[in-house]
Amino acid sequence: MTLPLMVGIDGSEASLEAVDWAAAESLRHGVPLHLVHAAVPEHAASGLVAVASARARRSAPAARLSDEVVHEEAAAALVAKGRNAFALVLGSRGLGDLAGLLLGSVSLAVAAHADCPVIVVRGGAEHRQGRFGSVVVGVEEGEGSDTALLFAFREAQVRRCRLVAVHAWSVPVGNPGPPGLSGYALQAGRRPPAQVLADKLAGPAERYRDVAVSSEVVEGSARRALLHEASRADVIVVGARRRHGHVGLQLGLVNHTVLHHAPCPVVVVPAL
Repeated sequence: MTLPLMVGIDGSEASLEAVDWAAAESLRHGVPLHLVHAAVPEHAASGLVAVASARARRSAPAARLSDEVVHEEAAAALVAKGRNAFALVLGSRGLGDLAGLLLGSVSLAVAAHADCPVIVVRGGAEHRQGRFGSVVVGVEEGEGSDTALLFAFREAQVRRCRLVAVHAWSVPVGNPGPPGLSGYALQAGRRPPAQVLADKLAGPAERYRDVAVSSEVVEGSARRALLHEASRADVIVVGARRRHGHVGLQLGLVNHTVLHHAPCPVVVVPAL
């Protein structure tokens, strides 16, 4: 059975924009689209779901569409639904969020606890509608971004666009090295950053040979590098590690920065 792409809806404009984005995404990947509204029992939800369903049908008439109302707290309900989802799609802000918040509390909680990829739909129409022809992915040393990298390659393939792989590095704190030796030379003495990125890309690139890949090795802040590339991207993908001994994911500074500030949809992919 094909896992559905699920969308959390609450009647906000942000959630309806997420429905539009998810409808197109479901067609790209050939998966069903399932709308989920979490509501307390005394709140009527039929009208809200009907509006969202009509929006999905206008956006993608060919999508295999279904919907559901769950009488539970929103974040917990969506995390539970995500255990049987291709991915979860959410708006960046909900109806109940305070003015001035950069990211809604439900979206952040789901991104931090879901077992499947979570997509927070951010940005203006030009970023949401695929006008840039670029998917950006953050690549780190170790295994934290491996699953995210595969997701990004697949996303670039179905969109028929280029993939920009970004690896940021810096000299370890407290290791200044000999006088006059550049930061790159210091890092290269351990393992060249360009080689780290090339090694990470080798396997997925062999699997997705039709995807054009650009490699960006940046000395400095990963947050700054990713936001810079996101300014001309349709989607940005980041990985999240499992927390040992705890439920949920490790959303570090990079994840939080991208989720709160990226000008395009953000995908948080849990490490397997």
